[in-house]
Amino acid sequence: MTQRDTLLMDGDCGLCTHTAVFLNPRLKRQNSVRFLAIESDEGQALITTFPEKFQSADSVYLIRNGKPYMRSAAGIRFLLYMKWYYSMWFPLAWIIPLPLRDFAYRIVARYRHKVFNKPATCIFPGLNID
Repeated sequence: MTQRDTLLMDGDCGLCTHTAVFLNPRLKRQNSVRFLAIESDEGQALITTFPEKFQSADSVYLIRNGKPYMRSAAGIRFLLYMKWYYSMWFPLAWIIPLPLRDFAYRIVARYRHKVFNKPATCIFPGLNID
């Protein structure tokens, strides 16, 4: 049996919570990917299987076809799970050089807790994607 692809996000982050709520109904096929909190036991177990440089990164992760991606590479690849009017942006976003994409990602990641309030509870299990 093949395991579904997984998007690991910070369960204590308001931006991640809002992003998951936005993404869920816009998926091409429901249940094509599951959302999982990084802080969960299963999330931590998955992260320990990643290469060392991935394990030490405080980032969003996408496991697509068994391969992990992080930061902007994970976000851009996630477009491929979305309906056509979102996934059509994948080639355009991909041509932006990785150092520029990750620089922008790190700026957003640094200030996300200041801009977005921490959710009362982690909503990822409640998305019915797991």
